[in-house]
Amino acid sequence: MTTLLASLLLLAYPLIVYFGLGLVEPRWLAVPLVAVALLRAWRQRDRVWLVVAAGTLVLAVAGLLANAAWPLKLYPLLINAVLLAVFAASLYSPQSVIERLARRMEPDFPPEAVGYTRKVTQVWCGFFLFNGSLSLLTALWGDAATWALYNGLISYLLMGVLFAGEWLVRRRVRAGRNHA
Repeated sequence: MTTLLASLLLLAYPLIVYFGLGLVEPRWLAVPLVAVALLRAWRQRDRVWLVVAAGTLVLAVAGLLANAAWPLKLYPLLINAVLLAVFAASLYSPQSVIERLARRMEPDFPPEAVGYTRKVTQVWCGFFLFNGSLSLLTALWGDAATWALYNGLISYLLMGVLFAGEWLVRRRVRAGRNHA
């Protein structure tokens, strides 16, 4: 339950920052961010989340010390950078991230699907690079509303479009494979 709550709070983070900036100083918005990130890292006990928690702590301390919003706005960039690193590193291992996920859902994973999952992993790497870049641009040069709109809605919609598009392509590839 606490992991779900932490996940929902992190998803809503851009909106919390946007509305919170009108109510409290930026330094006070850093405190719940650190608490949620540390809670999630503690609950997950995963290296990736420990890296995210450490990066979050750095951003939050910068926000606390400077009493500025810009370090807090870099959190979505941090998430994209970590995910890009994880997905890209998996391309140099025997199984890509997408292949590992696919094998969990489909125990009889066909060998010919390995190439497809590598391509999907590469597409996600491109997405994280693109999304992280736009997140950085909105954090540094956009106003609070633009930052919140992109990072709290548009980026999630783009991710949903990518998920849905990949699902449709995968169905088509499977249908072609089953008819061959």
